[in-house]
Amino acid sequence: MSGSFPTIATGNVSTVQFLSPFRYPGGKTWLVPLIRQWIEHVPQKPVAFIEPFAGGAIIGLTVAFTGLAKHVTLVEIDENVGAVWEAIINKGLGPKLAGLIRSFAPTGESVEALLAQQDLELCELAFQTIVRNRVSRGGILVEGAGLLKNGENGRGLASRWYPRTIAKRIERIHSIRHRMSFVWGDGMQVVETNCSRRDAFFFVDPPYTAGGGKQAGRRLYRHSELDHERLFRLMEDVRGDFLMTYEDHRDVQEMALGHGFAVRRVAMKSTHHARMTELLIGRDLGWIG
Repeated sequence: MSGSFPTIATGNVSTVQFLSPFRYPGGKTWLVPLIRQWIEHVPQKPVAFIEPFAGGAIIGLTVAFTGLAKHVTLVEIDENVGAVWEAIINKGLGPKLAGLIRSFAPTGESVEALLAQQDLELCELAFQTIVRNRVSRGGILVEGAGLLKNGENGRGLASRWYPRTIAKRIERIHSIRHRMSFVWGDGMQVVETNCSRRDAFFFVDPPYTAGGGKQAGRRLYRHSELDHERLFRLMEDVRGDFLMTYEDHRDVQEMALGHGFAVRRVAMKSTHHARMTELLIGRDLGWIG
């Protein structure tokens, strides 16, 4: 089975805008050209675009900024990541959050003091999350993740801290929040609630914990446990269209084929520029050139 799927390229990623304030493990910037191709091939753009495992949300943000769907819904269960999207999209706190970021200088002392704070209000929790994401190795937010040491050019904790850029991205998202909604909760529940909508598209990028392999999701994400078989059953009930991305593993291949889905391999590069493949799964992938 492992050699039976065509491998496709992701397209030209050099023109992809970096829209998310996060540097997110497992982010899907490399998939943006294919997402555009997928939505643009349909005669009428979807009314709703739903990303039930949003994370850094580069796909949902791209769809919102480019108008590929009339409305985008991001869903995230993580309490810290969710605080960022709740603050910007639902509460309109983007300018306040951007101001906190512009005024922060990451030193050993300032970072230690900030990350030790507890019982924070929403905007302060969002700020703490962005800082933790930017000063942690690989952007990993789970407990016990190490902080940057030398970083780029010996800049240490400041290696990934670009306050003007991060603040500007937050302000841009704030400016289009009327095109978006955020649900702080269970992504599969949102899929189940909306699966009968013919005007809804779903982009599903769950934690990678279905196959044997590395099971990177358990190392990278706080909420990594997922009933993958239930998720596949839900996607089978979706009346609109969907794309799923998954680890390239035999167990996932078998689940996808067992539910009658089409499968392609996508060639991509990891965060460390290692060449690897992931699986692209959908009801019909005939639109891929």
